[in-house]
Amino acid sequence: PTITGTLTVEEVYKDRDQFAALVREVAAPDVGRMGIEILSFTIKDVYDDVQYLQSLGKAQTASVKRDADAGVAEANRDAGIREAECEKSAMDVKYSTDTKIEDNARMYKLQKANFDQEINTAKAESQLAYELQAAKIRQRIRNEEIQIDIVERRKQIEIETQEINRKDCELNATVKLPAEAESYRVQAIAEGKRTQTVESARAEAERIKKIGSAEAYAIEQVGKAEAERMRMKANVYKMYGDAAIMNIVLESLPKIAAEVAAPLAKTEEIVLIGGNDQTTGDVTRLVGQLPPAINALTGVDLSKVLGKIPGAKA
Repeated sequence: PTITGTLTVEEVYKDRDQFAALVREVAAPDVGRMGIEILSFTIKDVYDDVQYLQSLGKAQTASVKRDADAGVAEANRDAGIREAECEKSAMDVKYSTDTKIEDNARMYKLQKANFDQEINTAKAESQLAYELQAAKIRQRIRNEEIQIDIVERRKQIEIETQEINRKDCELNATVKLPAEAESYRVQAIAEGKRTQTVESARAEAERIKKIGSAEAYAIEQVGKAEAERMRMKANVYKMYGDAAIMNIVLESLPKIAAEVAAPLAKTEEIVLIGGNDQTTGDVTRLVGQLPPAINALTGVDLSKVLGKIPGAKA
């Protein structure tokens, strides 16, 4: 009771070493007086009637379990974090490695492309050199063929020239000389015909010229005679009095009437439409046309003559 009074139940339950030391300190004098010395002892268990210590054990167990679970969770968390970090590191390493692989692959492809380009260029240059050499050889062969053709053409031209000379001589003998003779004959005949035609044309032109001059002279003389007749006629009219001119006009009226009525000789019937006014207008128009007609036929202006006669109206 003295020991338990100095310790709490939790201390008695938890700190077994302290509890044992206190028990030994308190019990050693008592058992020493009995001639007993405590060398060592062991506390096997601590319990009570109300199961308080058991409840403390449960609580301790729960706490330990809780701490264990928390530790496990923290360990899992730390493990997850570490795993994630490791995975991240692994992914970083993987990405870095993939990048290096891609870079190396790209460099390989670029290098291979450069190699392929150099190889293709070398192949192309080789092929071009081969084709150029082949072209040069073909050109040389073609030049030789052309030279052969030139020699053959020259020989052929020489043969053709000799043949042409032969045919030219034959042509001169058989065709050209007779043709020249015939051409000279035809040319002489043509010259004669041309001279004859020119002289005939000149004679005809001279004849036409003389006929024209004669006709012009005749027309000139007729014109002069007509002009003289008109002049003399005008002089006679001047010597006539108004009565004589009126007589001439009256003598001309039947001729004028005959000329006016000539188109109506074959007319069987005339129908006047429009009454007296239309008839009067036609007569007036006819009378108005008489003075110009008389002037054209006789050369006398009837209006002027009538104007000179007292009581007459034009």
